[in-house]
Amino acid sequence: MRDEGAAEGGRAPARVVLCGEPDGWHYVVVDAAGAERRRTLPVAGTRWRTGAVSGPEPAWWRRRLAETAEALREVVAERLTDATFRDLGVEADITWFAVDEPVAWEGLVTLREADPARFPGRVAPFVVALDPGRGALLPDASLLFSTRAADAWSTLAAIAERCGTAPPEASLLCGWAGHRSVRVGRGRLALSTGRDEGGVERLAEICATRPAGWSGNPELRPRFESVDLLDEPAGDVVVLLRELGHEIVRRGRTARLPALGLTLYEPDGAEAAAERFTGVSLRPPAAAAPLWGPVRTPDAADAP
Repeated sequence: MRDEGAAEGGRAPARVVLCGEPDGWHYVVVDAAGAERRRTLPVAGTRWRTGAVSGPEPAWWRRRLAETAEALREVVAERLTDATFRDLGVEADITWFAVDEPVAWEGLVTLREADPARFPGRVAPFVVALDPGRGALLPDASLLFSTRAADAWSTLAAIAERCGTAPPEASLLCGWAGHRSVRVGRGRLALSTGRDEGGVERLAEICATRPAGWSGNPELRPRFESVDLLDEPAGDVVVLLRELGHEIVRRGRTARLPALGLTLYEPDGAEAAAERFTGVSLRPPAAAAPLWGPVRTPDAADAP
């Protein structure tokens, strides 16, 4: 979603207020002259509900609100800096302070020079070269399906350090022995593991996602056979892959290459009309399934 007029009249943003209310969340951008612009965020409010009825909050609800607020602070920061770059040619960094944690936050805005990655050719992308049946090649590393879980997690940690992002954290994802991810620019590189016939936990899926819009620094760029899968229009990607001799099965918002274990994902929800794929996953192809046990066929429900 584009934030219209982040710097109306050439006035730079000075502070931001993020507020959660019973029926929804919103944020307000205040410029140096005190002018305010309010934007509504399309997420559920802070009131706990069971169906249409409110009741006592469960013990975990405030933790959930804190997680929601953290995600929304990131959304607001990205929207504001994109709009400020568009209007003024500079970035806007926000330093957040809790006003009424976890539902009310105020941020002070600091302007800085435009990120060099805003300009094509200034910063090298972080290329993930997918190699079906084997895994992926990364800058200075590789992720093969023979990789043990501990080595896969170490590789993710090294990527986070290289990109200056938070270290990977374990999360529960149904169907996998383990799952961790790291931010790369505004994209995310995620790894999932499964157990082989000997009970050894190894890499079983590589997934790269990147939202529409500016890709951040560095740009996460998954690539297969010299095709930049998330950079070209989705229709062109499908045509190119078919011209290279690959069978493609379209189902819902996915495009599957079943012989390779490769799946491309279109955005869902309000972004469904976007012209590019926003995610790609790679698993061992069906021929390699005995190494890992049953391999679930990816579909829309598996999309990142």
